Amino acid sequence: MHEFLIKEIKNTDICTEIKKIGFDKAYALKGSEKFEYKNLKIYSLTPAQANILKQTAISCGCDCATHRDVITGKIELSDTVLSGSISQLKSIAQKLCFQPFGLKELGKNIEIFLNSLKINETKIVGILNVTENSFSDGGLYNDYESASKHIDEMISEGADIIDIGAESTKPYAYDVSSDKQLEKLIPIVKYAVKKSVVSIDTRNSDVAEECIKLGVSIINDVSGFDYDKKMPEIIAKYGVKVVIQHSKGTPQNMQDNPHYDNLIDEIYFALYNKINTALSFGIKKENIIIDPGIGFGKTAKDNFEIIKRIEEFKSLDCPVMAGISRKSFLGLQNETNLTKDIYTTALSTCLINGKTDYIRVHNVKFHKKLIEICKMFNSTPV
Repeated sequence: MHEFLIKEIKNTDICTEIKKIGFDKAYALKGSEKFEYKNLKIYSLTPAQANILKQTAISCGCDCATHRDVITGKIELSDTVLSGSISQLKSIAQKLCFQPFGLKELGKNIEIFLNSLKINETKIVGILNVTENSFSDGGLYNDYESASKHIDEMISEGADIIDIGAESTKPYAYDVSSDKQLEKLIPIVKYAVKKSVVSIDTRNSDVAEECIKLGVSIINDVSGFDYDKKMPEIIAKYGVKVVIQHSKGTPQNMQDNPHYDNLIDEIYFALYNKINTALSFGIKKENIIIDPGIGFGKTAKDNFEIIKRIEEFKSLDCPVMAGISRKSFLGLQNETNLTKDIYTTALSTCLINGKTDYIRVHNVKFHKKLIEICKMFNSTPV
């Protein structure tokens, strides 16, 4: 009797796998779409929409999970989970374009999502805190000489962006006035913009505007426009990029028993709404970067779930930034910064493999090497 040998394929480069068995090389890239599967969550469909979507999915050989009462019409809206290969999902999207109840737009949105799937290379954002009370390096770069030296060091080690902040936003930190922030920032920003792309970590629109005038091209607002309502106006006025971060509460209260009923969905919708706010002020979509705010109003368990599911935020069609460097949820508060950097770098592998566009780190050298290693690990000769 013939013995059958079966092995599960874990190689994400399915195109190479089917070429190896003799599949037509000219059709391999297109054919690989039949072997790459996605699970898409689609929110708030009416029973009629959900039923048509489910039947369309079945007609294409895949399925769609809906609320049990969609079939009875006893509910007003249902979220759905649509599952299939990329090839099947493209077929579903095309068929939806001929359906009623607004499903034509859903079909277009699915096509846009599928066409946006691409491999990116993670960029490194080097952290420079010119503060006295930052959680891991407060006071280390508090003067011009040490700060400028650290900028040069991070650039030489491979930082793509230098992110400078003069106000700590660690849990229970106090606010710093715009005047005090600018007193610290202006000299070092003038130096930094001659050397690199510069981001300013501030919630204050006055600080943002003055730094933009000095040549800063990115504003990193950890409050996501909640702290200073003028921030979107300033970003739109000067046409710079903005990092919109999710934060539950303020530094003074964000770690007071944070709770979510559905962590990823709640952050996703909050960022979706903030993107729309940005667009309503005239900020261009290509200038928006989103950050789920690891450590900002989340438990340790929440933070690890965000890291594991970081790629889900790519569906918002904006670059994703994340920062885990030396944060307290790692449980290393009493360790040296070197030890914190070692464990941070190990965990950053998950962010890189999750296609995070920007990682915000203290140790640039470690992360530059990690990106090189991940690139070698994830690449397969064709």
